[in-house]
Amino acid sequence: MRFLWFGFVASAAFAFATDFASVAPVIEKNCAGCHQPGEIGPMALTSYAEVRPWAKAIRAAVLSRTMPPWHANPNASTHFANSRALSDADIALLTRWVDEGAPQGKRPAAIRLAAKSSGWTLGAKPDLIVSVPPHPIPAGGILSYVFVIRGTNFPEDKWIRGAEWKIDQRQVVHHMNAFIRPPGSSYLNGAPRDAAYVATPSERAARKPGERETDRRELLAGYEPGYRPAFWENGRAKLLRKGSDIVFEIHYTPNGKATTDASELGLYFASEPPRERVLTITPADADMAIPPGDPNYVTRMSATMKSPVELISLQPHMHLRGKAFQVRAVFPGGRTEALLDVPKYDFNWQTTYYLQSPLRLPEGARLEYVGVFDNSPNNKSNPDATKTVRWGDQSYEEMSIGFTEVAFPVTADPEVATLSGTTRPAGTKAPARNP
Repeated sequence: MRFLWFGFVASAAFAFATDFASVAPVIEKNCAGCHQPGEIGPMALTSYAEVRPWAKAIRAAVLSRTMPPWHANPNASTHFANSRALSDADIALLTRWVDEGAPQGKRPAAIRLAAKSSGWTLGAKPDLIVSVPPHPIPAGGILSYVFVIRGTNFPEDKWIRGAEWKIDQRQVVHHMNAFIRPPGSSYLNGAPRDAAYVATPSERAARKPGERETDRRELLAGYEPGYRPAFWENGRAKLLRKGSDIVFEIHYTPNGKATTDASELGLYFASEPPRERVLTITPADADMAIPPGDPNYVTRMSATMKSPVELISLQPHMHLRGKAFQVRAVFPGGRTEALLDVPKYDFNWQTTYYLQSPLRLPEGARLEYVGVFDNSPNNKSNPDATKTVRWGDQSYEEMSIGFTEVAFPVTADPEVATLSGTTRPAGTKAPARNP
């Protein structure tokens, strides 16, 4: 009996030895999506031969929690469907494998990549591909936004269940936004079609008196570093009204090598009318003035719901001085709920945080956003700590935006929120966690 028991223990120890087959599922789920050809990761991690040379770097990255990139506080009350945060058990497993010499082992192991069609992350080929005309980017200089207006010419409304950017020259793209411009909109009215156009600030801001925002333009899909596309699920979609144009807003940043970009936007149509319409609202604080050397400058924004909505996702947007970002909900009656806490914002990984379960916000509920900026010399990404920094398009300027997706019945008024932006006086300290 003792011999049999020893044999069982020895067999179990062998079966659970740390080999590549043990860690491959963790790498497949949390790393390979970005670390494969055509994606943002600088090296591929799709096989043992590719992973093994990076074993020690992987160990250091997971222990410091710099990789996989996930910047939300794991102790926040809201859980996110797209969390890339590794569990303590996964970190321990990867660490043990590296400490044991990162062996391949005898068990076969393969990393299975998500199926792609023509390079589209969402899978099947899009129903419509809208292209950015090939645009030359010089080796150097500071470039203004360029705009490209593309007509759709659909004879009926289209519901879009998903949209995905396929970025051609990722290394020189600061961001790309696609806006829906409904018929009769004042947005860039008079600009040429199908050609890159640099609009003046007054052209970009012009609107008809009393024009509603959803009748002027509506954000369809945006790309920033760290972008990962996702479908709007559970009977939700964005509305592309018949006769609408799609307006590309593009910001290129030269990197020392001249190139030409020809990115594309793929649209996936809903096969039936959705239950709810999705809208992106953009609370922003454009009145910032960050003093030289200030390590803790605070901006505040808010959005008050004029009708009931479901909160789907949140995405902070700041530039190189961005330090931290928080969002909370304030319900009628005064109850508050912390929704998002990003204690270490990273401009290179601008994550959209999708709620595991949409949060119902009743009429009168208010979302409050806090952005914190570090304009001190201690910020290694700071372009210049001696300057007062204001709102601006370029990365050496700043922005404070809380991109927010909400859903509501398709029959409801799409003007679902009022937005405001106020700045905390310069020099005051950032709030404690969970404002």
